[in-house]
This record gives sequence, C-alpha cells and structure tokens, in this order.
Amino acid sequence: MNMSLVTPLRDERTLVLQLRDAISALIGDQGLKPGDQLPTEAELTKQFQISRPALREALKLLEQDGAIYVKHGKGRFVSAAAALQVERPITCFESVTDMMHRSGYRPTNKVLSISEEVASEEVQTALRLAPDARVVRLERLRMQGEEVLVYCVDYIPRSIIPERLYDVDWSGSLLDLLERHGQRPRMSTASATSIMLPPEVRERNDLHDFGPAFLITETAFTPTGLPVVYAKDYHRGSRFSFSFVRK
Repeated sequence: MNMSLVTPLRDERTLVLQLRDAISALIGDQGLKPGDQLPTEAELTKQFQISRPALREALKLLEQDGAIYVKHGKGRFVSAAAALQVERPITCFESVTDMMHRSGYRPTNKVLSISEEVASEEVQTALRLAPDARVVRLERLRMQGEEVLVYCVDYIPRSIIPERLYDVDWSGSLLDLLERHGQRPRMSTASATSIMLPPEVRERNDLHDFGPAFLITETAFTPTGLPVVYAKDYHRGSRFSFSFVRK
C-alpha cells in the first residue's frame, strides 16, 4: 500500500487519527501476523509522507489500543488483538450509511421530519447543553428499495447549523454536513439494547412488520471532545448482526 496523507487537514489531531487508521489498515493489507515486526519509523515516514512526530503519536495510539507493542531496542510488533478481524465490529465508529454499505446494502434515506426544539433533559445531558439550548431533531428512515432497515433520530446543537433548516439537504450524510461546518465527529460513546420500535413510530410509519430492533444510542464527538450528535438508531434485527472483540 502506498498512501499519502499530505492533503490539507483541519488540525494535527485529525491527521494523527487518519494515520493511525492507515497503519492499522497496512497491518491487514500486508497480512502481518501477531509477533510480526512493523516497518521502521523511517519506512513508515517515507511511505505515508508524514512527519516523524505525527507518526510517533499515531503509533502511540495503536499501542494504547493494544494493536501493537514495543520491544525496546528491537522495534514495534503486531499484537494478537490487531490480528482479530470481526465483521461489523460494534466498537467501530462509522456512519449508518457506511455501516449499511459494509453489510452489502445500497441504502436510500427518507427524511420523515426536521424540526428545531428545546433539548430534552436527556439530550441536554448527552450534548452538554444549557437547559434552554435548542437542537435540530432529524428523523429518517434508511431503506433498501421499499424495505425499511433502520429508523434513525439524530439531535444536533442548533448553534452548529446556522442556516434555515429548509435550506439544508438533510437526505445526505450527516457527518459530511457537520464537516462542512468544521465539526465532523471522529469518535463516540454508545450503548446497545434489544428493543421494539416505539408504538407511535410503528403506527405513524406503518412499520408493524419491522420486528425486534437493535437500538444503538450514541453520542458522537469531535477530536477535541465536543459532543455534536446524539443519535438513536433502531436497526432491523432480522437484517443486521453485530460482533465485537474483547481485550
């Protein structure tokens, strides 16, 4: 793999995260196994066309994640954790659209509603908002043809989106929209629950055959730790499976 990370980026932290992911991908692409040695710093610096300090920060993150380990005087080596590959790991932060693509779907988005409202106590807590703060509430269906696969509700601080709501195309990628406003999330905290769709959602959208759902409730953060999205995504249980690695 020959990858360059020289495109302009918003900040050094974003660059380091991208580099961390690129090195992780390199481990898989080169078929490195537990105990195999990583290329040297000089080789990685040349391959990714990146500065030595940024490279070391990315390697430090991989070490903290348990993906690599250091033998002093010998170099860095691939750990067993890095070699464990799972399909759609629940620990992976990605957009719902990307997740669906990885599962083999070609989804379309149907916007059910878009509104501005005072944040509920639950949303205030998740997004660290003042009691009178306002949020954008975005309700969508993710579909494969005519079949509904995911019911999504997202909350975004109104201060992030200054435009009039109906001047914004809400049918596209929410992460890309946030990036255009300089607030693309890169990480999240999440909880997962097996649940049925709320009755009012089933009735209003004729989703009586949706069946059991796998609800992921997630707060997404920018690299600086600013919460920018609070999301509730109900994945159709008969169409998705999730897996995880414990370490």
